[in-house]
Amino acid sequence: MEELFRTVSQAIALGLEAVSVLMIAIGAVLALGQIVMPLLRNAATQGIRRAAWLSLARWLLLGLEFMLAADIVRTAIAPNWDDIGMLAAIAVIRTFLNFFLERDLDAAEAMNEPVK
Repeated sequence: MEELFRTVSQAIALGLEAVSVLMIAIGAVLALGQIVMPLLRNAATQGIRRAAWLSLARWLLLGLEFMLAADIVRTAIAPNWDDIGMLAAIAVIRTFLNFFLERDLDAAEAMNEPVK
């Protein structure tokens, strides 16, 4: 029975990681589009980089959450101490990344910058 749960959890974790990669790829493509399209149209480029960064940061936050969920699911079935230690380290790193990205997004909103 434990082997069945392990197999199912591995499949779920793989799916969550795939969603995470997809979220980050979507964010990267959209941010690149925000930067390149105005340049191709010779439009005003003031604030474009910041808007692209804010857009990418939102997608990165979402992707990081899915990655953390995948790590938790992967470690949930009969973890050993190495698995728990690795999960703790990954969770701390991703939590700090999320914290600082979210703080920057909140600061941008507080400055009344257009946030899409």
